[in-house]
Amino acid sequence: MAVTAPDPRVYADLSRLVALQFKARGFSFLPRQPVHSLLSGRHGSRIRGRGLNFEEIRAYRPGDDVRSIDWKVTARMRSPHSRVFTEERDRPVLLLVDQRIDMFFGTRLYMKSVTAAETAALAAWRVLSVGDRVGALVFNDQHITEVRPHRSRNTVMQILRAITDMNHALRADSPQRSNPGMLNQVLDSALRLAGHDHLVIIISDFADADNDTEQMLIRLSAHNDVLAGLVHDPSARDFPASRDLVATDGELQVSLPLSRKQARQRISDHTQGRLNRIIDWQRRIGVPVLPIDTAEEAATQIQRLLGRSASNKTRP
Repeated sequence: MAVTAPDPRVYADLSRLVALQFKARGFSFLPRQPVHSLLSGRHGSRIRGRGLNFEEIRAYRPGDDVRSIDWKVTARMRSPHSRVFTEERDRPVLLLVDQRIDMFFGTRLYMKSVTAAETAALAAWRVLSVGDRVGALVFNDQHITEVRPHRSRNTVMQILRAITDMNHALRADSPQRSNPGMLNQVLDSALRLAGHDHLVIIISDFADADNDTEQMLIRLSAHNDVLAGLVHDPSARDFPASRDLVATDGELQVSLPLSRKQARQRISDHTQGRLNRIIDWQRRIGVPVLPIDTAEEAATQIQRLLGRSASNKTRP
């Protein structure tokens, strides 16, 4: 009897995550962003990018930028000398990938857990393609899988396997209980792992984010760049008006009377208010937030938010 493959809209498919390497182009995490990018302008200054390392002072050569001339050394040596810099090539990137039970939800195209998995895959492949190290903290409600940053395809594959393993353990009748403290626990792990000059990309719906979450993000961004990928479902802002729904966390079950306008408005205000508070992190704590919708391909959204449009096929 043939075994039916899981629906890739419900469960992340490893082969699909691997194939996303060919879509991991046309966007950048560096500060030079197109005008329409979320990271352009004042928010772009929060992403440091690579710096320049001083290498040596040597005799001026024809073609050297005159702005690199060291005038003090030139005066002392009585001949032109230039300061030479090399671009800082290595910026470790740490991905925090949420696969908690709350992420096993979707009303349109994908589950939030699948959108998070594909967003993480795109980020990992992109980081590797520009020669940086990439690592990850993949977490559910009970466990954190740590993959130390390395510059290798094997490391990316290790990250993708960790994501799919946790993703495939999710199910509606899972005995796994929601753990409100897990988001802060993984941020604490990131604080220990990302000491300085990392780019930390958190891909989550940020359920259970609280004041402690914000304080940990502030601490994390003091010496690192932090980018929040806010995975959300359209139902957070657009509830169906024609019927009631039943929601469950695997233990408790509640009926949502969405056919009643007043009840629908209260629920919408609550969910939209939570999203707005997270998006407002850009203004309040200086952490850029990328809203990623489960109703559209992750690659299309990321290329639109961080780079050229998906229709532009030129290389970055």
